Amino acid sequence: MSGKRPPMSGEDRLIERFFRPLASDPAALGLMDDAALLTPPAGADLVLTADALVAGVHFFPDDPADAIAKKALRVNLSDLAAKGAEPMGALLSLSLPENTGEGWLEAFARGLGEDCALYRCPLLGGDTTRTPGLLTLSITALGRVPSGKMVRRKGARAGDAVVVSGTIGDAALALLIRRGAKHSAFARLDGKAKAHLLERYLLPQPRLALAQALREHASAAIDVSDGLAGDLMKLARASGCGARIEAKRVPFSAAARTVIAAEPSLVESALTGGDDYEIAATVPADRLASLQAAAKDAGVELAVIGRTEAGEGFEVIAADGRPLALARPSFSHF
Repeated sequence: MSGKRPPMSGEDRLIERFFRPLASDPAALGLMDDAALLTPPAGADLVLTADALVAGVHFFPDDPADAIAKKALRVNLSDLAAKGAEPMGALLSLSLPENTGEGWLEAFARGLGEDCALYRCPLLGGDTTRTPGLLTLSITALGRVPSGKMVRRKGARAGDAVVVSGTIGDAALALLIRRGAKHSAFARLDGKAKAHLLERYLLPQPRLALAQALREHASAAIDVSDGLAGDLMKLARASGCGARIEAKRVPFSAAARTVIAAEPSLVESALTGGDDYEIAATVPADRLASLQAAAKDAGVELAVIGRTEAGEGFEVIAADGRPLALARPSFSHF
């Protein structure tokens, strides 16, 4: 028998060059098998989440390849954070258009590798294919929580405080800018403010630093991906309670405040537009101070924006004290 190494397929060469260097965890088996082999730590539950991203829907086709990779991983890590979970690894499925060059793949793999290292979420496996359509990718992220401690949407009780991390609406306003929406308010932004909004759309910041504090103090939590108003409606519905938030207490960045002050109707886009990837949670009154202290220690801003209530329904109260009528509470693909 000859000692020559058998030739590799094009897909095998692609995996070996761009993705095997990212699979440092032993569970990945060097990407040499059909599956990964992961043993959960003793006393831990697995938390699994998956998000698909499609060019022209979740990102612009001309966005930098490294940023696309980072966004794909980070939106999944945001889901893990909202469940109080710590990352264990990720699976990547990547469908590449025919004209995808090696330079694009090199930048994509570099961006993914940087975030795998930053968030301690190694690549464990996946699949690569060609597509006659648009670039499509899906990441499945795996996390862990102490057994029985995952923070669910269901769990809020009447009288809980409603809190949200970071700032809301930056990405939704950036998307309007990217699409060329004709709003005179955007002319009020200087270069730094506009860059802030665009960065928030391109590169979400998963709030993994809050995971432990949420496990210890929150009664329910949700990743804010489809719009703050709509996602809080989902949480309230799952918990069997109502909720009311005050628009004036929702945390907006300086850039978003400038835009909304110039054109107040854009507050609806900020509250419902999606792509925030922040965490909204409910907290019993006697746990609120502890969660706020933990968030401060973690370097994450946390704002109290309302309360849960008995019964059903969800309201956003405008600055004049009247309910704000929302044409569409959140983004939906369907």
